[in-house]
Amino acid sequence: MRTLVAGAILLLAFSAPAHAYLHFSITVGGRSLDVKWRRSPVRWFAADRGAAGVSAADVQAAVTRAFATWQAVPTASIAFEFVGSTSAEPFDDDGISVLGFQAHPEMERVLGATSFLIDTTSGEIVESDIFFNSAFPWSTAGAGDPARFDLESVAVHEVGHFLGLGHSALGETELRPEGGRRVLASGAVMFPIAFGRGNTLDRELQPDDIAGVSSLYPEIGFRQQTGTVRGQVLRDGVGVLGAHVVAFNPRTGELIGGFTLSRDGEFEIAGLSPGPHVIRVEPLDDAELESFFSARTPVDVAFRVTFHHRLVVAPRGGAGERLTVAVQPK
Repeated sequence: MRTLVAGAILLLAFSAPAHAYLHFSITVGGRSLDVKWRRSPVRWFAADRGAAGVSAADVQAAVTRAFATWQAVPTASIAFEFVGSTSAEPFDDDGISVLGFQAHPEMERVLGATSFLIDTTSGEIVESDIFFNSAFPWSTAGAGDPARFDLESVAVHEVGHFLGLGHSALGETELRPEGGRRVLASGAVMFPIAFGRGNTLDRELQPDDIAGVSSLYPEIGFRQQTGTVRGQVLRDGVGVLGAHVVAFNPRTGELIGGFTLSRDGEFEIAGLSPGPHVIRVEPLDDAELESFFSARTPVDVAFRVTFHHRLVVAPRGGAGERLTVAVQPK
């Protein structure tokens, strides 16, 4: 059996559900399974057309660079193969993975989106398509174009979804007077809201992205060389669902985040550099909640930002002592 799910990168907002700590997942027989490719290399096609100011060859080159960025992660084991150009459309249920432009002016805040066909008995991705919204102006210029959105940056984000990664909450935004949010800073390519026109920062993966793809497609030795922090977030003695938990390594400056994913407030952050970390817990208030969880999920945002009272060590090849962080109501 196969089913369709989708993720997107937005200009100002996001409307499709995403799931879990960095990874899309499904539940089969009471077990949570990661949604991922089970075979490598993953084969993909480029649509044989471009958009205003961007040729089909430009699209192919930009998307190829985006795939290469993820494939180059040394602690992850995943590869891609470009098969050729096609007249097929993204989101056709045709058994091939197609990336290309489509015009969706009605999706006024969506720069691009990714869909999957999934084997619901195993979580295996059997097809994934990406569209870039040609209703926006695009560029593939090396240094970016201040009047256009950078195709490679958006492609890197969408390829993250293509791999099975959900959104990261490592970012800071501010509300715009006219509605929506403007990104002030982000600590992950997989943050759900895009930078503005001309910005090319998201061509480069951040530690949070690298931990996510490495955890999903681990290279041999990854789990033995990295550590895990796990614990529980409580408010008035009750578990907090949907809290954003961030591990900061003061030695390397790395930020890697996760979420509490149960009503008990349990969380686990894997892929950490061994050593001490500062643990921060915060509500999800820098993007729409639906960027991370289903609209039906009762996410708790009514608490204050809280730091764990001491450094927490992530031991090499395992998890440290289980910790509890008690947050206060706003």
